[in-house]
Amino acid sequence: MNQEIKTFTISIYTENNIGLLNRISAIFQRRHINIESLTTSKSEIEGVNRFVIVVNITEPQAKKIIGQFQKQIEVIRAYYHTDEETIFQESGMFKIKSDLLFNEPQIQNIIKESNARIVTVNKEFFVLEKSGRRNEIESLHRDLNIFGIMQFVRSGRISVTKEEMKITEMLLAFNNQ
Repeated sequence: MNQEIKTFTISIYTENNIGLLNRISAIFQRRHINIESLTTSKSEIEGVNRFVIVVNITEPQAKKIIGQFQKQIEVIRAYYHTDEETIFQESGMFKIKSDLLFNEPQIQNIIKESNARIVTVNKEFFVLEKSGRRNEIESLHRDLNIFGIMQFVRSGRISVTKEEMKITEMLLAFNNQ
């Protein structure tokens, strides 16, 4: 088995119970694994949530961690995938002083070239939103940082697998119990 450290996206389908996030993060903490990104949301099945966690680990570590998650009562199913097996994006928001939008033509060029979207504009500031790969958001951050960023936030990864996952049928069966 490959001992090379790679980026893995771990998907955990769960019931929505108090304390589960703490137990999930403890599994990583005990193994001294840093979580690069964590997102939770509803899944495709009502009443079932999905955690999407990005970590840099070896494949044997990923398999062990999945096994640990499967032992949690609230966890219905857990999977790991490489970047090549998923379609993924992140989103970033940038708050910038409004006068720059009108007085710095280069800002308008940066917005166009990066395919960022202006969310709102008022007298004091404007807000940009950029969805894409992390490196695209980081590149936009570098370009805008020269002019000054008032606030910045980036979401965790959201992803779907390229291959069909049989989780939907399993979740439907779970939901009908």
